[in-house]
Amino acid sequence: MTNSPKREILVTSALPYANGDVHLGHMLEHIQTDIWVRTMRSLGHKCTMVCGTDAHGTGIMLNAEKNGETPEALVERLQLAHNQDFKAFGIHYDCFHTTHSQENQALASSIYQALKSGGHIERRTITQLFDTEKQLFLADRYVKGTCPKCQSEDQYGDNCEVCGATYNPSELLNPRSSISGSKPVEKPSEHLFFKLEDFNDFLKNWTRSGTLQPEVANKLDEWLSAGLQSWDISRDAPYFGFEIPGETGKYFYVWLDAPVGYMAAFKVLCEQTGEDFDRFWNKDAKTELYHFIGKDIINFHALFWPAMLSCAGLRTPTGVFAHGYVTVNGEKMSKSRGTFIKAKTYLEHLPPEYLRYYYAAKLTSRIDDLDLNLDDFVTRVNSDIVGKVVNIASRSAGFVKKLGGKLSPKLDDPKLLDHFITAGEAIGELFEQREYAKAIRDIMQLADQANEYIQAKAPWVLVKQPENAEEVLAICTTALNLFRQLLVYLAPVMPELAEKGRVFLNIDRMDWASREQVLVDHPIQPFKPLAQRIDPDQVAAMVAASQESILANNDTKSRSAKAKNDNSSQDHSSQDHSSQDKSAQDESIEQEPIAAEIDFGDFTKVDLRVAKILEANPVAGADKLLELVLDIGQEKPRRVFSGIKAAYQPKDLVGRLTVMVANLKPRKMKFGLSEGMVLAAGPGGADIWLLQPDQGAKPGMRIL
Repeated sequence: MTNSPKREILVTSALPYANGDVHLGHMLEHIQTDIWVRTMRSLGHKCTMVCGTDAHGTGIMLNAEKNGETPEALVERLQLAHNQDFKAFGIHYDCFHTTHSQENQALASSIYQALKSGGHIERRTITQLFDTEKQLFLADRYVKGTCPKCQSEDQYGDNCEVCGATYNPSELLNPRSSISGSKPVEKPSEHLFFKLEDFNDFLKNWTRSGTLQPEVANKLDEWLSAGLQSWDISRDAPYFGFEIPGETGKYFYVWLDAPVGYMAAFKVLCEQTGEDFDRFWNKDAKTELYHFIGKDIINFHALFWPAMLSCAGLRTPTGVFAHGYVTVNGEKMSKSRGTFIKAKTYLEHLPPEYLRYYYAAKLTSRIDDLDLNLDDFVTRVNSDIVGKVVNIASRSAGFVKKLGGKLSPKLDDPKLLDHFITAGEAIGELFEQREYAKAIRDIMQLADQANEYIQAKAPWVLVKQPENAEEVLAICTTALNLFRQLLVYLAPVMPELAEKGRVFLNIDRMDWASREQVLVDHPIQPFKPLAQRIDPDQVAAMVAASQESILANNDTKSRSAKAKNDNSSQDHSSQDHSSQDKSAQDESIEQEPIAAEIDFGDFTKVDLRVAKILEANPVAGADKLLELVLDIGQEKPRRVFSGIKAAYQPKDLVGRLTVMVANLKPRKMKFGLSEGMVLAAGPGGADIWLLQPDQGAKPGMRIL
């Protein structure tokens, strides 16, 4: 792989909407993109990464008015803030631009003219709800009223959140504008439509060309088989955006010029560097183009965008990579719970690289949602990064310093190092395939092998005898070479850690090819701590700060909300292009790495007892928990909350014996006090199995 021809690649992330701060949901995509780009660069390819702020739409216009500033000022302020947040997380775009720019206006207008010249634009008069006080047409999400099906009040103009019914905003009972509170009226308006159905055959072939993930292609095939409908690409004034050439009071719908923003950002970069723009965007381009996006905007990137590009005589993407949503502790990000966490708030409490690592450890090439479990986050970072990777260097560096500060001229175990070097081929391929979780798993397995090697060699014992000095140095030289390999593989994920390791090892490079250089007879720098353990109190403080921040400012809007708000009422298609089914879960089980070693003395502190389940009850408001009442002998019964609801019916548990940690400090949860922990195994969900002692065991028996 490392000897393959070098490629020229342009990569983009979806443009964050200029209507609020970047949060940890946004960070998933930008971290995923950055890891991929860093990997490709480390492998020797030329990889350019551009992004910017999505600057147009009704939402931005209204928010700017609310803040007492111009839309331009709002966009400029948030463009700077977004870019600063990304840089703080180690994400450095070659150009971070904005869709509200001369470059974007020129390119969007040129593409529109191509669509018009090709006969793919038509005019149609439509009727919409109109706010007479604000003098603007209302998107569905700006209309509220009573559901015509179930009579629930305060429902949006496109669907009822109580009964699930869908309808036109004109069907709402007692409709009102959520902007002014006035009753809207129906008003006709002429709009411009892009005849997407003209590209049905082209898109059928393109979506099956390997450009998309299989589950995405399958979903799009449903829409294509039903037949595509024309797409409304115009909006009436007042609207913050670009006025359509040759029209008065008509503006490009934000989703027409938003993806063109990728081209505009690259255009600016080309003007700065002298790069040839056409080599990357010409229809015959030999370069590669990849988009990283969220699953909520697949329709725009995999239907509208390639059709526009094809019609305009431009190249289409080489690949469109979609990811799922971020949940926190198994639920949607919540302002009330403090789990709607802004990037800035995270940075005030925790190192950015730890989030990069955790996301990488859970990301796959599929579009599954990713759960940021905060307890697991603490455990995994402390175990993997501090307890495994950094531990290799900290266990070895002191002996090298005592023995002169220079590595041995020879290795103690060259075959083990060869194994680590060879493993880099598969790890690099996994990163390129966006199978980050599998790559991290392989890296941590290597880290386990390195620690096992050090433990078996026990240099702290050998060094007690002066005659063993040469052997000790060779062992530590091997260990630090293994550590170097791990840093090379982790560098795309944790570039700051890799840089600290590079300085410590006193080497010039950390790219993929450099790993084949063995460090022998080589001076190293004095060891300094490379990573600190996460204190759970840091996470608790971050959550608390997020709650305070949300109470102070409740105006944050996500890009997904923007897509819903702007698209729902005025995209007059028969399909719902704004939804995407969750992909089927992979049935294979990825093995978790073994946690960091503990002393036998620590293990003996764990008091495992046979427990009889006296009661098992669902917990109101909890999706996964059961409340168990346990008999463990002579003490009063214990109450324990256990996340096994998906695997067991409560009635089937009563009278059953299991095993619990009896001396675990009680933990206060939102549902009550949990006085211990029952032991179970399995990957989760319905596949959980409570541990069960042998026949004849009695409640309270200690398990030795």
